[in-house]
Amino acid sequence: MGAFLDKPKTEKHNSHGEGNGLRYGLSSMQGWRVEMEDAHTAVLGLQAPGMTDWSFFAVYDGHAGSRVATYCSKHLLEHIITASVSTGGKQGLQVGSDGCSTDTQALPPPAVGAVKAGIRTGFLRIDEHMRSFSDLRNGMDRSGSTAVCFSTLDHKPCNPRERERIQNAGGSVMIQRVNGSLAVSRALGDYDYKCVDGKGPTEQLVSPEPEVYVMVRAPEQDQFIILACDGIWDVMSNEELCEFVKSRLEVCDDLERVCNEVVDTCLHKGSRDNMSIVLVCLPNAPKVSEEAVRREAEVNKYLEARVEEMLSRPREDAFPDLVTVMRNLASDSGMPPLPPGGGLASKRSVIEAVYNRLNPYKEEDGVNTLYKYAPLCVDLLQKIHV
Repeated sequence: MGAFLDKPKTEKHNSHGEGNGLRYGLSSMQGWRVEMEDAHTAVLGLQAPGMTDWSFFAVYDGHAGSRVATYCSKHLLEHIITASVSTGGKQGLQVGSDGCSTDTQALPPPAVGAVKAGIRTGFLRIDEHMRSFSDLRNGMDRSGSTAVCFSTLDHKPCNPRERERIQNAGGSVMIQRVNGSLAVSRALGDYDYKCVDGKGPTEQLVSPEPEVYVMVRAPEQDQFIILACDGIWDVMSNEELCEFVKSRLEVCDDLERVCNEVVDTCLHKGSRDNMSIVLVCLPNAPKVSEEAVRREAEVNKYLEARVEEMLSRPREDAFPDLVTVMRNLASDSGMPPLPPGGGLASKRSVIEAVYNRLNPYKEEDGVNTLYKYAPLCVDLLQKIHV
């Protein structure tokens, strides 16, 4: 759902940080959507009693507007911290009236169970708090947002557990949507779906209750964590994205750049949604490899030479557009191995740089050839998984 632009907005928002034994980078792009509805949070070292060794990362995928996603990106963490500290206080933590302590290092960390309960309570509290906002309460703004803060399962209306709750609240699941409209069954906001009399907040058509998982770390095996929105997952599977990120970390240690490559690749694979990704690297993350850098340079050199060859040969017909160039490269049997999970789409910037340098024609409206023929190109790139 949602309207699209004539050409994508490709400007990116980037950030990065390092601390607590972690490094992170993030990238977000509006893409083809008429509005940027994604938001994110990345905090290293929580300013709360005993939690300076904790970090928090989240991606919020908004729908029907950006209001809820934006507010949650700024305030969900404080609700979680307050709830976690309150629960921990029962175990002996001394907390000030503002929910924080001036000496956070001296206090013991809250138990994992307290934080787990705090996350659930924090979600429920911020959802109830936003309900008081006049624009959300009176229906002038009908926005909502999903939230991924670590490992999750998709909350789809057709899942048996979700369908049962929806039907118990008097709703139905049609075309895999709540009442034939909303594609997610749990979200923050979306108050049009949370007004069934006699039902609690977690029993409504759409529930704000998160599923919280505790995963035991395996330091020798754990490499990185990826949090992303549907604009990424629509065109890359878990396995494809992990393989692609791993291959990029072996040739570049700039996490912002790695995230930018993911976003660009997803755009060229045909994603029509907003795109956001947060990449958190653990101490055992892949390191830059001289061999991988060498292979990367060879692939780029090969692509540059092939495009130059295609565009420089004498011809009687019209100068080929970029779609034709991509199609010819896709059928090239001599192509060296491309980045796993990314394929030819991940090399579009290399290909386009040569194409633009040798193209004697200029688009009067400034629309890139690849975007001018977007429907054809999207269909093509979705078939390219070299």
